[in-house]
Amino acid sequence: MQITPPCVVSLTWRLEDAHGQLIDELAEPVEFFVGGDDLLSKVEESIVGQSEGFEATLHLEPEHAFGDYDADLVFFEERSVFPEHIEAGMQFDGPPEGATTRDLPLDTVYTITEVYDSHVVLDGNHPLAGIALVLALKVRDVRAASEEEIEHRSVSTSALSVLSAVPPSPQLH
Repeated sequence: MQITPPCVVSLTWRLEDAHGQLIDELAEPVEFFVGGDDLLSKVEESIVGQSEGFEATLHLEPEHAFGDYDADLVFFEERSVFPEHIEAGMQFDGPPEGATTRDLPLDTVYTITEVYDSHVVLDGNHPLAGIALVLALKVRDVRAASEEEIEHRSVSTSALSVLSAVPPSPQLH
């Protein structure tokens, strides 16, 4: 079957930074919806029109991957805004309840990068923001998308969670 939206592909890959350091490796195939929200646009562009067995190595600059690093998304917040037991690596959706920092994007995942007695450092950048990437991928299978997948424009696993450069962290909310 040829890859044409909407469909579902199973991929394996090896993801490295531009210096060859391993970031992520999918040894077992993971399914992604083509024509929706699961894949980076450059990844999708490279596989559309191809079929099972296709292999490619993509060089992705930050603007084609997870964007440039935005220093404005790094900020300090009062320690008192957070629960007692927090640690670096914890993530949560949107700014913390009671945040004193204004004009922060509400639809961003924020990661605690440092915890001090009086304040906490938060970073709203994706862990791979600002990094050029090399993605060697292989299409393992192609199938028709279900009506539910077409409606949601996604399968159950998203590229963002799979491509996360940090291990899963406890969510605060």
